[in-house]
Amino acid sequence: MTEGSTAPTRILDRRDPLVAALVRELGAGAAGSAGAADAVGSADPARQIEFLHRAHTWISGAVRPVYSVQDERPVSEVLRRGRGSCSQRLAVLEAVARAYGVPTRVRGLLVDGSFWYPRFPRLRRIVPDQVLLAWPEFRLGSPAGASGAAASWLTVSELLGGLRPVAAEQGGGFTNAGPETLFEALSRTAIDWDAAPAVCPSTGPGAGPGAGAGAGAACDLSAYVLTDLGHYASRDELFARHGQTLCGLARLMAEPVLGRRGAA
Repeated sequence: MTEGSTAPTRILDRRDPLVAALVRELGAGAAGSAGAADAVGSADPARQIEFLHRAHTWISGAVRPVYSVQDERPVSEVLRRGRGSCSQRLAVLEAVARAYGVPTRVRGLLVDGSFWYPRFPRLRRIVPDQVLLAWPEFRLGSPAGASGAAASWLTVSELLGGLRPVAAEQGGGFTNAGPETLFEALSRTAIDWDAAPAVCPSTGPGAGPGAGAGAGAACDLSAYVLTDLGHYASRDELFARHGQTLCGLARLMAEPVLGRRGAA
């Protein structure tokens, strides 16, 4: 089983001063700074959840959503630029989680490129056939080796959205067809890549890929998953094993334009 870690990586550079300052701003104290590089936050799951919800809210407001294709960009650079893709902003959330003492790992998913067609209605030909998605998971509670059993792993959707059927209460699930991005949607609705019955119990005609925001199981995105690549200790490990969505030359050519194009 992949255990994940709180260790810094090249992408999740949680010891960078910018990440440390953000963690302090979010109320976690000095974590990741030069004098207390390995300081951690509370091992109380309730406080960890509160901190990570606060972090998600901050990232949503402070890091402008764009279509950057450089998934391996370090978190500190994303913060310096003040903009990032959903993948990059998820990496920021992972980095501050690790700085707070919450282990993270990622699940690798190859997602059908058609999921992003609504974002590029006139430019579908530029969308890759499949997109590599690093979907974060978090382990709350006591760190490994501490007294007491550590909690089970929670996906980012379980952590932020609770994997509960809230579509009817909060205006529908998520289909990638509106101005809201996947990252923002996490806090208000379930995002399910596995068709878990408890997530979207109300299914009906028209639900699934391409369905409108009010169509049945709009939060069920499982039909878009082409391959489940399993779990990795970090997104660095996932990208080292499977590469990024686009080849290096394509990223070099696309980034100057897509890296500034607003996604919201």
